[in-house]
Amino acid sequence: MSGPGLFISFEGIDGSGKSTQARLLAEYLRGQGRDVVLTREPGGSAGAEEIRRLVLEGDKDRWSPETELLLFTAARRDHLERVIAPALAAGQVVICDRFADSTRMYQGLGRADLRGLVDQLHALMIGREPDVTVLIDIAPDLGLGRALSRGSGEARFESFGVDLQVRMRAGFLALAEEFAWRFVVIDGGREVAAVAGDVARVVEARLP
Repeated sequence: MSGPGLFISFEGIDGSGKSTQARLLAEYLRGQGRDVVLTREPGGSAGAEEIRRLVLEGDKDRWSPETELLLFTAARRDHLERVIAPALAAGQVVICDRFADSTRMYQGLGRADLRGLVDQLHALMIGREPDVTVLIDIAPDLGLGRALSRGSGEARFESFGVDLQVRMRAGFLALAEEFAWRFVVIDGGREVAAVAGDVARVVEARLP
């Protein structure tokens, strides 16, 4: 499922600003003449977007962690087949707002100790890591405040509270050490333009 393009993922706790930074990077690279696909998870393809509505809306106890894991994996597989792999094969830059690292955190650490199962399913059904992962790091209370202020209907994970966000931040930083070859940690507690400048410099250094 690999190709000549570059696969960039953005990760971070809820409210970190990663979605904004992913969009700004896509705009910047397009301005440099790059062919860019901006996408997101869960979602990114028609089937995966249907699953997104199932997992991000409704009561926080709607699904067990194990069921969530299966739903996210199904969505990711469809996204990979229909969007990510074809774009990379065509030499495009794929920028994805969340990928498998979020599942490693939210289902593998945050809601239950399922990391082993997460990795097994990933190896079996996905088999692909990003070339570069940009972790937008931010204080959990600040991130949660931002996330809740959005007022969208997709607030199921935010409803678990700041304790989950604290665990997620620590977990993401641990992942950055585990996968140091692809992770770059950016301080997201600054002005949007300053963060975007750092992101652009980091990514440009890795572009073919």
